[in-house]
Amino acid sequence: MLSLCATSSAHNSAKWKTRTNRNKLNLTAIARMIWQLTWLSPLLFCLCCHGYNWSELNLPVRHIPYYFNNNPYIKDLCKEDDDCPYKMTLKKKRCWGYEKKCPVENRMSVPECPGDSRGWANTKEDQIDQFWKGADFGYVQERRNEMKAFCVPKSQDDSSLECSKYARYCYAKNIYLDFRHATFTANENFQEDFLLDGEIGGHCELNKRLLKAEGEHKSPLQSWFAEVEHYSSLPFKPINNENCDIIIDKPVMFTKLDAGVNMFHHYCDFINYYTSQHVNNSFSTDIYVINWDTSQRNYFDLFKETFEAFTQHKMKYIRDFDDKRVCIKEAMFPLLPRMRWGMFYNMPLIPGCHGSSLFQAFSAHLVHRLHIPQEGPLLLAALKTVGEYEARLVVYSPKEMPFLEQVKISHNSDVFIGMHGAGLTHMLYQPDWASVIELFHCGDPNCYLDLARLRGLKYFTWEKMEKLVQEDEGHHPQLGAHQKFTNYEFDEVEFMKLVAKATDHVRSHPDFIQARKSKYNTIKDEL
Repeated sequence: MLSLCATSSAHNSAKWKTRTNRNKLNLTAIARMIWQLTWLSPLLFCLCCHGYNWSELNLPVRHIPYYFNNNPYIKDLCKEDDDCPYKMTLKKKRCWGYEKKCPVENRMSVPECPGDSRGWANTKEDQIDQFWKGADFGYVQERRNEMKAFCVPKSQDDSSLECSKYARYCYAKNIYLDFRHATFTANENFQEDFLLDGEIGGHCELNKRLLKAEGEHKSPLQSWFAEVEHYSSLPFKPINNENCDIIIDKPVMFTKLDAGVNMFHHYCDFINYYTSQHVNNSFSTDIYVINWDTSQRNYFDLFKETFEAFTQHKMKYIRDFDDKRVCIKEAMFPLLPRMRWGMFYNMPLIPGCHGSSLFQAFSAHLVHRLHIPQEGPLLLAALKTVGEYEARLVVYSPKEMPFLEQVKISHNSDVFIGMHGAGLTHMLYQPDWASVIELFHCGDPNCYLDLARLRGLKYFTWEKMEKLVQEDEGHHPQLGAHQKFTNYEFDEVEFMKLVAKATDHVRSHPDFIQARKSKYNTIKDEL
């Protein structure tokens, strides 16, 4: 039996470098690790003496070899700790692809580009490379390669500021923020010149000219340039109570958020958080997320549970520090949701390719951390009296169903069906073997086709326009006539043909076949 879900969506409307000997753990080097380890655990000497809390990794088991590859000191701990539950992964050679030495055969997957690039690339190799760099872990590699030091420390307890091109991503150490003269307005979420010279900065050698040259993408949800533009070299070290009213020792991730009422746009926030974690090689949830919102409004979020995959703490606002001088040991300014050529809004995706391992890993990461169970694949012999499909009509609305319940249904849907709208973003939670049907794209043919290509799912949509009835031209209060704002009637026979194509894809998918075999062989063994 195949699980079909038809949805009516209410959401339509410079790090410190250390070296370790391959065979011997360098405890001095580990103790000096500044960013990565504070995101992961208490002081490392405690780990060596009392054992590492392996549950704090909180990663899908399949991702552990990749993590160990980039964190050899943790891998060495696993070798030495009899209680490490990941010993079976120690010999696996895996890498995401953005590392300096990562053979293609050791990656999670390689993009497939069977289709024509439509003039985007001259060769098949170039087509694959463009998809890899624009939509896969090659994007992480590109951002890492762009990193520049704009404020350089002279000692270990000095400050520092590093950013990628156009300040789309930044990392700061021992950063000083003075909110004593800041004005939080009623409605302006992203004020420019909010903090001026001397009100943001650190004790380091600043190259002001180099920083000023990164302002081309200055825009609220495209860059952090407006926030770091006035970064200043300070005469004091922002690490003690003399200059700080509040000291935050725990790592901080600042954020500027897209629309919390629209899953498509809000999940552009989350995919960029995950991508930024890879840029920074840190995945701990023991961090503070601080919303850089210069207004006095609270952020309205229909999908707030997703933050649990990134932090175990309640989100804070910068206005919580009004009239205070705040010193933060480590701060990340992550990639933003509406960057030019960003991830995944404003992403011109090269035609003919599909299957981003970054999006596959993102999906698995969320499913793991949000504790979403996979109950399928379902037996084909079940419900013979009803037919071979188990169909369920759901209304994905917070009034009808809690968000994590929605996600559970999506993750257990072999075929996901819906009209054009933000609810189709749920395809990010579908299993790897799934297919998605966008009944009609409403004049926007690439939006969810591209998202399906990124996720690596098979996409289907209505083909015979003569068997589609549009109620009227559509009515939008500001845009006027528009295909997205009207009703449609679909021919039943053609609809079932579309469903049959989608289910045929699922049945023949190697992952579906293997998962079903594993599940039901296990059941037979237990019986």
